[in-house]
Amino acid sequence: MTPTTKPATGLLRSRVRLAAAAAALASGALVLSACSSGGGGGGGDRSQGPGADKNASANYSIGTKEDSAGPAPEVPGAKKGGTVGVLQRDAFVHLDPGQIYYNDMLANQMLYNRTLTSYKVDDKGKVKIVGDLATDAGTSSDGGRTWKFTLKDGLKFEDGSPITAKDVRWSIERLYADFETDGPQYIPQWLSGDGTAFRKALPDGPYKGAHLPASVLDTPDDKTIVFHFRQPHADTPFATAMPNIGAVKAEKDTKRKYDNAPFASGPYKVGEYKVGKSLTLVRNEHWDARTDPIRHQYADRFQISFGHQYADSTRRYLADQGADKNTLSFSNAVAPEMTEKVLGQADTKARRHVEIQPYVDYISFNMDRLKDVGVRKALAYAMPNGQILQQMGGATAGVVATNFLSPAMDGYRPTDPFRKKDKPAGDPDKARELLKAAGKEGQEIVYAYANTDIQQKVSVVVTQALERAGFKVQKKEIDSNTWRTAIAEVKNKFDIYRTSWGADWPVASTVVPPLFDGRQIADGSQNYGHLDNPAVNKEIDRINAIPDVKQAAPEWQKLADKILTEDVPGVPTFYNTQFSLWGSNLGGVRYQPVYGTVDPTGVYVK
Repeated sequence: MTPTTKPATGLLRSRVRLAAAAAALASGALVLSACSSGGGGGGGDRSQGPGADKNASANYSIGTKEDSAGPAPEVPGAKKGGTVGVLQRDAFVHLDPGQIYYNDMLANQMLYNRTLTSYKVDDKGKVKIVGDLATDAGTSSDGGRTWKFTLKDGLKFEDGSPITAKDVRWSIERLYADFETDGPQYIPQWLSGDGTAFRKALPDGPYKGAHLPASVLDTPDDKTIVFHFRQPHADTPFATAMPNIGAVKAEKDTKRKYDNAPFASGPYKVGEYKVGKSLTLVRNEHWDARTDPIRHQYADRFQISFGHQYADSTRRYLADQGADKNTLSFSNAVAPEMTEKVLGQADTKARRHVEIQPYVDYISFNMDRLKDVGVRKALAYAMPNGQILQQMGGATAGVVATNFLSPAMDGYRPTDPFRKKDKPAGDPDKARELLKAAGKEGQEIVYAYANTDIQQKVSVVVTQALERAGFKVQKKEIDSNTWRTAIAEVKNKFDIYRTSWGADWPVASTVVPPLFDGRQIADGSQNYGHLDNPAVNKEIDRINAIPDVKQAAPEWQKLADKILTEDVPGVPTFYNTQFSLWGSNLGGVRYQPVYGTVDPTGVYVK
């Protein structure tokens, strides 16, 4: 969910099925994820989002038909009218919902694009997956292979024409076209084949009159959509909440040019778009609040401008003058160097948040080169999580990580096998003991890192910690422009390197399979430690087949812990947080915990 690249993925929640995105943290480091992160920060408040609850599972649920009905609950004190300004560092790469995979664009598309299902977040940060265009979160049969959705009455596009099942089908079938490469590919892959093989089923998309057979994707009437997947997928209600599973009117589909003028189904529509400079969203008079359980239409318009560095937007929010009182950012974080000033300015307390995101930073261990598990365990104990986090911005940049799953995930438990909470600077004595037992004292470690200012500082604390534990460290500085490619090569010549990951939805089927399934090992894939354990692969298949995501969630945590303690393909270092600030004259500013961004759907001008 933020800028700058994307890998491919393959199992559900697995990154060979995904076109994962890489997110630029405030530090300039990268988080690979479909919903990539947009920022880091530096000191202060603690998260009040779903990740803050020790029982993260309680924060997520599947909503009922009643939960899916509109209108959305009114925001207390909300008023109509006015313009909300949005300051963004990075220009949007896409407006086409089929191409969206970054968190800033995910937040933006919520205003003009509706999907089959979506996320309803209450005042306490609890999340329900509910029907958006659909009347509910879907009904499964055939052991989870078949999913049926029924559209609501009264749905309309921005021209007042009705939204029907054929428009939903079109939104899905256009994903098969060769130009639709940047968005998530779960649904077409589940329907028609892994990797890019699904495109063979409809190589021209729907543009030459061909369609998927009814045995794959059926629309028996104007209200009904039926998916027939090749395998069971309990996560389907989450996958249909991705931005590309919505409604596209065939007559308005301009293929690649759709990026400049998507046809709206939400409360706003594109007014004016100056590519790379600004975007104005204005009211869509044909949106019906009675059909929408999530969105409001309080502001007259959203005026979005690009090119605002974090320091620029932070200064403007701090000054809080004129029109800047009515501004926010979807994903710009507080500039790390201005953290203390923000925290020390009393009037910012009611207009800032520090929230745990579904993104985790790791140090991956190349198991092809580090074959001795005792050595890998020694590295895990030695890693100075707290010092790494401090270099990345401190307490508002993240929270020391204790296991592979973010606290923002369903099923998360605060397990801590390497005692990172007790010893955030690492445990050199335990590491040295393990090295000695393995007969590997003085083991040389080739440590690769990107040549950014932040990662150079991180390299110093990591090297010192490993040397205290009895390792010899050979540092390899890599050009940050080629960094991602270098570490994703299977035959790379490095022993350890920083990696990051973010989940596409709050179920660990989008974390464990892409990172640890041995069948996904390939250049460019995200199994960075090259773990290939048949027992792990088998367990991934077992958990993926569980028909209830609530039953599967704790199983993913158990497997992640087993991998961390027995295989040790790396060690988590910190859970990312989003530290945001906005103008004092805006109300209804919430955090969107699944996307890791500000939620604009209830924002109003006071």
